Amino acid sequence: MAKTPIQNDIETSVELTHPERIYWPEDQISKQDLLDYYALVWRRMAPFVVNRPLALLRCPDGIDGPRFFQKHAWKGINPHIEEIADPEDKDTAKFLKIRDFDGLAALVQSAALEIHPWGTTTDHWEKPDMIIMDLDPGEDVAWGKVVIAAKEIRERFSILGLNSFVKTSGGKGLHVVASVKPQATWPHIKDAAEAIAHAMSADSPEAYLSVASKAKRTGHIFLDYLRNGRGNTAVAPYSTRARKGAAVSMPVGWEELDGKIGPASVTVGNAASRLGQSSGDPWEDFFKAASPLKI
Repeated sequence: MAKTPIQNDIETSVELTHPERIYWPEDQISKQDLLDYYALVWRRMAPFVVNRPLALLRCPDGIDGPRFFQKHAWKGINPHIEEIADPEDKDTAKFLKIRDFDGLAALVQSAALEIHPWGTTTDHWEKPDMIIMDLDPGEDVAWGKVVIAAKEIRERFSILGLNSFVKTSGGKGLHVVASVKPQATWPHIKDAAEAIAHAMSADSPEAYLSVASKAKRTGHIFLDYLRNGRGNTAVAPYSTRARKGAAVSMPVGWEELDGKIGPASVTVGNAASRLGQSSGDPWEDFFKAASPLKI
């Protein structure tokens, strides 16, 4: 099938049915708008979604309709969304992955409004290449405190010899992600994240929680380290969120946290302006910066 140009020299052979279908009603963001956005960020996003097991939040009728969190294939799945067997358990249902922009276009066609990859690729399933810390603040926590927490996590990663990067969650908080060489196993990665969360909670119990207790969430930031277990996921860099506002999880520079950036500042609607004004990709060196986790 012939490729159709989108933008930025990005092409796809996937044909959108009803490209005018609205996924974010209040923001009037359509299926075509979503594909255009992903074409804009594809070259930056690709290493974080290609050849990684994926979990998807699908909203066929847009964000106000039914939603399905899916890790496995569904009837009529587009062939550009591939199925892959879990090497540890080949008898279970197969996982999903994409290998190129056609795969991402197929996710758009399938109304996958959030993309949640594993922290590893299918080339090294049992050796993650990142550690993810999800900062989830209570409703009454000031944004400045979330920024302080992110910077403290950065310092603690640095003590471990790891370089870390930050992105908005597209929700309420921030994600601090350390780049690691794919050498340590899932338990080691999770243990390192858990140790940071527990240490910060012990040092500042009035500010941080390392257990997911809704009863105690008021006034605290939950340091969610559970994204680092085998089979667990976190929203991908540049992925949209199925929430009002059409925010995206946007990589940012550390220096931007002291400016006007907020957890849902970057949206499908303003991403082009941001990328056009940007001096570069703040996550460009993510994989080059990888260091081995000290075990």
